[in-house]
Amino acid sequence: MKKVQISNEDYLQYKPLLFSIGYRMLGSIVEAEDIIHEVFLKAYQMDEQVMENKKAYLCKMMTNRCLDVIKSARYKREQYVGPWNPEPLVLETSDEFNPSEYVLQNEGLSIAYLRMMEHLSPDERAVLLLREVLDFSYLEIANIIEKKEENCRKIFSRAKQKIAQVENESLNYEKNKSIIHRFIEAFQTQNTAALLELLSEHVTLYSDGGGKVKAAVRPVISGSNVLALLYGIVKKAPKGFYFEIKNVNGQPAIVNYVNGTLHSIISFYIGNDSIYEMYITLNPDKLTYYGKK
Repeated sequence: MKKVQISNEDYLQYKPLLFSIGYRMLGSIVEAEDIIHEVFLKAYQMDEQVMENKKAYLCKMMTNRCLDVIKSARYKREQYVGPWNPEPLVLETSDEFNPSEYVLQNEGLSIAYLRMMEHLSPDERAVLLLREVLDFSYLEIANIIEKKEENCRKIFSRAKQKIAQVENESLNYEKNKSIIHRFIEAFQTQNTAALLELLSEHVTLYSDGGGKVKAAVRPVISGSNVLALLYGIVKKAPKGFYFEIKNVNGQPAIVNYVNGTLHSIISFYIGNDSIYEMYITLNPDKLTYYGKK
């Protein structure tokens, strides 16, 4: 093996891949960006290294750093106020910095998928992502997380069982957009019967304010309770409130503004033409990348 060194060109080439790993592992744009900078800073400072290839070397550094963060005390969410939603990734934005430029594909990107990742152990999360989303071989994964290849196969199998709940999620963007349009129209006309037809029997709404803004501190379950909460929010909406449907995490979502400033994002888990879950992200810390429209 010849000696090679990480260059600025490698930063541009591999940042999309590393961002895909970090964002999906952590559900946070900020965390993923911070770790990418850490990884490359460390790589730049190293002397020429003996490695099979730069891609594997950087992916190993990124994955292991994400595993450290997940396992660390500061990443535990016991103290988080209310439900936790992943940081939304708006794929339609006019901001100068657009993290979506660094996402390789939409697989494993939906809010529902990322929330389910939270139920996996750190190793399960890494193996599922590397295998199912980024299509690494089991041998490559074994080298990255430093476990036997057979163990990685077993970890993947357990992870797939745990995340099976979202395997029925519809990822048909246009069809889902049509359902959301119907939901908005029925909501605006207060057609409760039409709304309940669009909602699954046990629809659940997760409202993430993070203790920074007012939000439901527990999941809201059932169509009637979800609609009551939404009607209450709209009734109290400030002047200058309006919304648009945008591509968020690869799926249509309702992006809400107040006087041109992003207020909140409502994402959906849709399956079998029904809305199973809704995710309202209000925590301003999770909306910092998108500021003004």
